[in-house]
Amino acid sequence: MTLTDPSITDATPGAPAPGSGSGERTAQAAGGVVHPGSVPVLTRDLRPGTAIDAHALDAAGIPVLDVTIPVYNEEEDLEECVRRLHAHLSRTFEHGFRITVADNASTDSTLRVAERLARELPEVRAVHLEQKGRGNALRRVWLASDAPVLAYMDVDLSTDLAALGPLVAPLLSGHSDLAIGTRLARTSRVIRGPKREFVSRSYNFLLHSLMGAGFSDAQCGFKAIRADVAQQLLPHTLDTAWFFDTELLVLAERCGLRCHEVPVDWTDDPDSKVDVVRTALDDLRGMYRLTKDLARGRIPLAELRDALARGPLPAGERAAEAGRRQSLFGQLARFAAIGIASTLAYAALFVLGREFMDAQASNFAALLITAVANTAANRRFTFGVLGAERLGRHHVEGLAVFGLGWALTAGALVWMHTVANPATWLELGVLIVANLAATALKFLLFRHWVFRRRA
Repeated sequence: MTLTDPSITDATPGAPAPGSGSGERTAQAAGGVVHPGSVPVLTRDLRPGTAIDAHALDAAGIPVLDVTIPVYNEEEDLEECVRRLHAHLSRTFEHGFRITVADNASTDSTLRVAERLARELPEVRAVHLEQKGRGNALRRVWLASDAPVLAYMDVDLSTDLAALGPLVAPLLSGHSDLAIGTRLARTSRVIRGPKREFVSRSYNFLLHSLMGAGFSDAQCGFKAIRADVAQQLLPHTLDTAWFFDTELLVLAERCGLRCHEVPVDWTDDPDSKVDVVRTALDDLRGMYRLTKDLARGRIPLAELRDALARGPLPAGERAAEAGRRQSLFGQLARFAAIGIASTLAYAALFVLGREFMDAQASNFAALLITAVANTAANRRFTFGVLGAERLGRHHVEGLAVFGLGWALTAGALVWMHTVANPATWLELGVLIVANLAATALKFLLFRHWVFRRRA
């Protein structure tokens, strides 16, 4: 096993894939899908829903599972992580496996540690990339791998390795096309601080409300994908950093693929080098870019669905449910119920945010998150608007209504702080009153502006 793999090159999305001629275009550049010849022989005939013949792969000496560990300046933690993962796979995984350490332009001795481990453990290989970024590392390594199941995990091994078997099994059997660990399931056991909890749940809230995502946890560093699916989807992803996970999952959902979720036990790494706030902002920018790409047709979804989908996609809307619910009383009842839920969610988010933000910042964050969720809920349940038509416009206008609520509550806070050192419960009480004062006007704006029937 070579210490660094020359077949994996440091290239940007859209560059020729490893092994391709300089005059060839990638699938993304051509606007099409990857041809079977670019996939290893024993997996090129696989289709979603078909089982992987692991025994035939074992007989051919091809690893069934390739686990990538992207690293940047992890000289202290890398060896323990790799040895622990190697021991776990040797003990529990009955087929051939590979562990790929993807060094992302480290400036310390991370690469030397990885190369030494590759010499000592035959199932380990090390690759070096000149460009930083988890997305870049996974795209390069996965496109070059000959294994039919591709996975990755963070070097800190925050996720209990007992979840690795359940993560991979549905991909081997053909039941699912992707699998993700989720820290947000009811049966997950998670230990982490309020700041990371707040940011993670808020981000997933926005994904569900703005992009219609169905997966529960986009950011957990514990995922797997079938290689036949990865070969088709990866050339159409652009992000080189942390948003890569979300981009891949959203694209898979839009193509009608099945994602299996595994509740995990997860312990926060207090020494993690991840800048949570900066990562969250990058993710929001990624959401905007991906939404624009999908709207403009950069990604050939129809072709990908034909190549990958298991069957007809679920109907985006039902004819029997189409049309608006015009009863004023019914709209008021549903609006009130959603308003109560939004107010309770706002209160919980505000109190949680006050653990690490000032009152104004916590108020803004709580209002923004609940405003997006409130608009989505009223769109669907109060006014009966289904499907994707005018989805972006409705959310933009909903944010304008949010601006009104924010102005009222921010003004209330300014007035409150004329009182010296007000208690948090008093702040919260005044803010709830201010929110209720804006509710009547919000309903009128929703009914007669945002969700008004347009010709």
